[in-house]
Formats: sequence, C-alpha cells, structure tokens
Amino acid sequence: MQKTLFLVSPRGFCAGVARAVKAVEDALDIFGAPVYVKHEIVHNKHVVSALREKGAVTVDDLAKIPKGAVVVFSAHGSTPLQYEEVKRRNMRLIDATCPLVTKVHLEVHRFLKEGYAIVYIGHKGHIEGIGVLAEAAGIVIPVIETAADVASLEIGNPEKLVYLTQTTLSVDDTKEVVAALRGKYPQVIAPPIEDICYATTNRQEAVKHLALVCDVVLIFGSQNSSNSQRLAEAARSVGVPSYLIDDVRDLDMKVLEGKTRVGISAGASAPSAVVSEAVDFFRALGFGVSDLVVKEEAMVFSEPLDMMRIKKEQAL
Repeated sequence: MQKTLFLVSPRGFCAGVARAVKAVEDALDIFGAPVYVKHEIVHNKHVVSALREKGAVTVDDLAKIPKGAVVVFSAHGSTPLQYEEVKRRNMRLIDATCPLVTKVHLEVHRFLKEGYAIVYIGHKGHIEGIGVLAEAAGIVIPVIETAADVASLEIGNPEKLVYLTQTTLSVDDTKEVVAALRGKYPQVIAPPIEDICYATTNRQEAVKHLALVCDVVLIFGSQNSSNSQRLAEAARSVGVPSYLIDDVRDLDMKVLEGKTRVGISAGASAPSAVVSEAVDFFRALGFGVSDLVVKEEAMVFSEPLDMMRIKKEQAL
C-alpha cells in the first residue's frame, strides 16, 4: 500500500520570528558573546539551544544582566518598566518585538485615550499578554480565554467597549468568544485590523486542509508555543488525531500504526531543519513526499530600528 507524507504550506518561521532570530544572530556577530535575551527569543527549544551555543544567554529577570550589556527583547513584547530598566542601567537594547505585537500595545494606548473600556482575549499569564496589559498603567483590563468566561465578566455596561486579542490564538475559539461578547455587550467593537496575526491564521487554515487528506497530523513545535498548540487543535477540530512534537525523536511510533497518509506542519517558531529531518525519516520508512500548498506567504519585516542604527554606526 502506498504511503504518503504530505508537507503543507505555509508552515514554520513567520516574518516576526525570522526577524527576532536574525536580530540575535546579528548582535552576536557585531558585539560577540555574550548577548543577553530577555525571555526566550521565540518559544522553540531548538532555536533557543542553537543561539545559546553561539553565545546568547536567555534570562527572565533583567537584574541578572550586567549593566551596559547588550540585550535583545524577545518577539513576544515587553513591559514599559522593562524598557525603563534597560535605559536606567545603560544597556544596549535591540528590541525584537514582533511588529504585530507592537500593534496591539499601541491599540491599548489609543483606545484608553479615546475613552474605551478594553477586554483582552488571550491566555492568562502568557508573556505576550503580560506586556500588552502592562501598557494600561494601572488600569485593570480583564482577560478572558473562553466563551464561558464572558458570563462571569463584570465590567458594568460601558458605553464604549473594544476587545483586543493575543496574536497566536485559535481563530475558531476566538470567534466563539467574540460572539459571546457581542451577545452580552452589543456595543463592543473590534480593532480596525484583526489582532490574530496573518501567520497564525494562515497556518491554522492550512492545517485544516491538510487534515482532510491525512490519517494523522504531526505538528513540529515546542510545548510552550501557543501558535504550535493551536495548530494541533486545528487538526483535531476536523476529527483527525494530531500530535505536537519538537522533532522526530519525540515521535511515538505507535501513532503511525495503520497510517498511510501522514501530514506535517510546523509552528511559526519551529526551524525548517526539524521538518527536513522528518522528511528524511519518513522517506527511510518508505513514504513518498507530496507538497500541499494552501496559500503563498511573502510577508517580510524590516529589521529592528535599533539594529539599523547599530549597523549604521558600524559602517561609519
């Protein structure tokens, strides 16, 4: 019986992740090791490990970074207090926050200035949300994760209300939460441009197409990666078993028993090398390989302004 491995596109690195990883690599090239990274630059153990080997030191507490050191802020965003601390301690900052996350930070300021109450849809305690909520400077923004949370939401009935969201949420789950919000608060408005990022939306759509032609779907990404977790959920939402693994060494071969059509995707923070390794693995098992292109993706972000300035200084 013919066995086929389907590789779906788009998958893997998004523009924000590629930008952040390159910022760390460029900083190491220019300044040498160590370069400090506040929080994991992206949520993938292979990426973090590879940068560590080059001299990147990941910390979650800025107090652990020496004064005057070079520090890169991760793609997930940071709090105003963290920017102030970097300035106060004379660190050389390279801010690799994803531009689409920065957009949500700016929306907090805009809507509060315009007199709106804000509800944030996201995973409680996620690093991205912590940075966004901190922009409110003491104003409490309620966080909701599910439609059920809306029922217990107690914010009165503000005349002006807007919801903002984490960039890496499940598109389907978020639609349910928004519908519940609109049912309880008909006046609630959406941000002018959807906060869930293009890469999250595209990869979830692609995985659903993939699942329709497969017996099982493997998602490459780390367990702490929100967007990778959502991809596995997207495949399961159409009734196909899906497993999130860092690489083929984590694969339980039992999940392949009786399966002749295996699908592969990768989270937005997963490097292409893990997919290439998986392709070699499945070819060795007798699988043919077929590409399934659901959507073309050509988004590219310019490098951080801090890095542009540094390179300009280096060129003088």
